[in-house]
Amino acid sequence: MRVSVVGAGYVGLVSAVCFADRGYQVTLSDQDSEKVSLVNQGVPPFYEAGLEDILKRSVRSVKLQATVQTRDAVLDSDITFVAVGTPSRADGSINLAHVKDSSVEIGKALRKKSGYHLVAIRSTVVPGTTDNLVRSTIEKRSQKKAGRDFGVVMQPEFLRQGSAIHDTVNPDRIVIGQYDQKSGETLMNVYRDFFGEKLPPILRVNLATAEMIKYASNAFLATKVSFINEIAGICENVRGVDVVKVAEGMGLDERIGKRFLHAGAGFGGSCFPKDVKAIVAFAKGRRCKVRIQEAVLKVNRDQVTHVVELTKKKLGNLRGRNVAVLGLSFKPGTDDLREAPSLRIIENLLRERSHVVAYDPAAIPNAKRIMGKRIAYAHSAQSCLQKADAALVVTEWDEFGKLAPADFKKWMRQPILIDARRIYDPESYRVETRYTAIGLGP
Repeated sequence: MRVSVVGAGYVGLVSAVCFADRGYQVTLSDQDSEKVSLVNQGVPPFYEAGLEDILKRSVRSVKLQATVQTRDAVLDSDITFVAVGTPSRADGSINLAHVKDSSVEIGKALRKKSGYHLVAIRSTVVPGTTDNLVRSTIEKRSQKKAGRDFGVVMQPEFLRQGSAIHDTVNPDRIVIGQYDQKSGETLMNVYRDFFGEKLPPILRVNLATAEMIKYASNAFLATKVSFINEIAGICENVRGVDVVKVAEGMGLDERIGKRFLHAGAGFGGSCFPKDVKAIVAFAKGRRCKVRIQEAVLKVNRDQVTHVVELTKKKLGNLRGRNVAVLGLSFKPGTDDLREAPSLRIIENLLRERSHVVAYDPAAIPNAKRIMGKRIAYAHSAQSCLQKADAALVVTEWDEFGKLAPADFKKWMRQPILIDARRIYDPESYRVETRYTAIGLGP
C-alpha cells in the first residue's frame, strides 16, 4: 500500500521514514514549507537519535518525498496516518485545531478520489475525537460514508523520544481502535506486511477505548515518576537510605517493574505534561474527580524547586554564584525542550540572581531561541564547568557519565555537584566532590 503521513513532527516523520525504509512509497505532508524543504534534502528538522541516517537513505531511494499539499499526499496514497500536534490550551485542555484542519483537507481529497481509503489517527486525542470530529468532518467534506467508502482507525503511538525509531520497528504492542471491522482489518494487513514474522501483539478495540488507552498509559507512567520522586524526598531525610536502591528493590517485584522508577528532576517533553493536563481537563468537564493526576502534576512542578533548594543548601545564597547546568533537553537522545525541567530550573536560578552557563550536546540552538542571552552557553561539558561554584546534572546524556570526580575538581571553583539524574556512584564522588543527589540520604 502507498502511505501518506500528515504532520512532520516526531511521530509523523519517524513513522514516514520507517515505512519508507521498509520499501513503502511514502508522501509526507506538513504546512511548514521550511520543514518540508529540509526533509526533501534529507535533513531532519529536529534531533532524534538515528533519524538522520534513515532519512537520508529514504530520500536517496526516492521512497520518501515531502509536500505542503495534504490533498496531493492523500490522493497519491491508500492509507493516511494523521500525526499532527495537539497542544495544550491555557486551561490544560487539548487544542484540536490541527486535527480538524487535517480532517477537512483529507475530506476534500477523498471527494475527488475513487476507491477505498483508510484514515489512521496517530495524534493523541481525547476519547470521542476520532468519531465525533474526524469521521464526521471527513464525511461532510468528502460526501462519502465511513465504513463503506473509507475506513477510520485510531492507532495511538507509544514512542519514546530518543528511541522513537527503535520503538517504531520494535513495538511491544499495537492498539487498533476501529470504526468497523473492515477498517481494523485493513490496518492489520498493513502491519502483517510491515512486521512479517515479528508481528507484535495487537489489541483491537473501538475508537474511544483506543484513545483512552493512550491517556491512561501516559498518565500511569507519569504517576510512577512522581511517586518515586516523592519517595526520594523522604529518602533524603533518612540517614543511609538511597532511593536508587529502594527503586531497585521495588522493581524486582513483577507487579511493579523497574521502568520509570528513576528519581530525578521530574518529567517533561511533549507527552507526559500535556497528556496528564488534558485528561484532567477532560475528566473535570465530565465532573469526574482526578485527585491522583492533579497530585502527579504538583509533585512534578515541586521537583524543579527542590533541585534548586538542594543547590542553595550547598552554596547558601545563590546571588552572584556561577552555576553550571549540564543538560537542557528533557531527556537524552533528543533536542526537545518542551516542558523541560532544565528551563524551569534555570528560571529559578536567574530569579536568585545566579550566573548560569549551560551545555547540551543537541539542544543549545533551541535553548538560544528560548533563553536568548539571559544565560551563557558552553561548547563542552568541561568548558561549562570552568570557574563554576556548583554544577547541576539535569539531563542524563552519556557523555556526562564519563566525567570523573577529578574533572569537577580541576575545572570548578569548588566541586559542588548536584546529581539531579542519579548518573554517578555516590561512594566514588563523595570522596572528592561535595556531592548531593536526588533521593540520597545523609
